Amino acid sequence: MLRVLPDRQVLGETAAHEIARRLRRILADRGHARMIFAAAPSQSETLAALTREPGIDWRRVTAFHMDEYLDLPPEAPERFGNWLREALFGRLPFGAVHYIDTTAPGGAQAAAAGYAELLLQQPIDIVCLGIGMNGHLAFNDPPVADFDDPYAVKPVSLDRACREQQVADGCFGALADVPEKAVTVTIPTLMSAGHLFCMVPGALKAEAVRATFEAPLGTEWPSTVLRTHRSCTVYADPQSASLLGGRTPTG
Repeated sequence: MLRVLPDRQVLGETAAHEIARRLRRILADRGHARMIFAAAPSQSETLAALTREPGIDWRRVTAFHMDEYLDLPPEAPERFGNWLREALFGRLPFGAVHYIDTTAPGGAQAAAAGYAELLLQQPIDIVCLGIGMNGHLAFNDPPVADFDDPYAVKPVSLDRACREQQVADGCFGALADVPEKAVTVTIPTLMSAGHLFCMVPGALKAEAVRATFEAPLGTEWPSTVLRTHRSCTVYADPQSASLLGGRTPTG
């Protein structure tokens, strides 16, 4: 489902309200929830609004993040775990937060295998994600995206378009500063979650939003796979939805 909201702030507040409503229901039904969060400026308004949502016992929520750079020091603010700690994980009393430790002994393969073991212990209930300018989900760029990936988490090389987006988002000063390798949760892992909430504001994402809904299903635009999920809502604003042909915006 596509929802087009009046502006970026309303988008974030609306998405947060609907994520919180779903989370409360899961906690009421099952007593515990497991969530994966994207780390990106596109998620900022949603995460900020989510921290203000009442009536959620965050002690019964286990949190994961979906990707992490290699070759950055542990304290680097550009690391996604650090970004999420500042934006969300450090602001709410989660029962547990699991980080992709790409600095641990054993390298990227060991980091991916260890994180996969944690993720696969129980089903994931909710994923809060975005869409990259090249249609990537997490760091599943077109050259490495696999809708039938045999791995739950894997090391990847980042597409140039993906690295350029990190500069456009203001996360790095220059392309040369952006790491070329990362560890990412794979597309089947994301798609296995019960509910997907996808926040995609801004004009830079207009072509990706158009392709998500109108391009042929395939890894040329990995985000097209979202159309196959039974419970996925994409939240756009007028800028990111500007190239959609014939779609009626919804509030």
